[in-house]
Amino acid sequence: MIGRAAAVVLTLWLAAVPVVWAVDPVELPDPVLQERYRALTHELRCMQCQNQSIADSPVGLAGDLRREVRELLTAGKTDAEIREHLASRYGDFILFRPRFTARTAWLWITPVLLLLTGLFVALRIIRGRASLADADPSEPDIGTVAGPSQREGSSS
Repeated sequence: MIGRAAAVVLTLWLAAVPVVWAVDPVELPDPVLQERYRALTHELRCMQCQNQSIADSPVGLAGDLRREVRELLTAGKTDAEIREHLASRYGDFILFRPRFTARTAWLWITPVLLLLTGLFVALRIIRGRASLADADPSEPDIGTVAGPSQREGSSS
């Protein structure tokens, strides 16, 4: 009984912890702006953490970037203008989804090329194995295999 009660208390505590440790509890007055704010902060990379968005990063620089995004949103800037402003200030690295330019084309083209190469190799392997199976003379023909009662010299 005590074990179950402890498990329930632990589960409830673990469920409440993310809410308590929320990085950015700021709520904007307009729900539309709030949704845009959340989307933008998840699209922008923290320049210090580098593998986290500014929405998830607890460092001071991410807090400054979140504040700047809030100020730009309340100033009436569009999402594209905010991305452009931050990219011009910090470089394209701040964007989790970089723009398609001559400099970043390899980021967009390489996955497609690797996928096509993998499909080509897989098809070659499958065709090669299928042709080996067709040409294998050691495999008996299923239609001509004699059963135990059809063998010569068998007594029933």
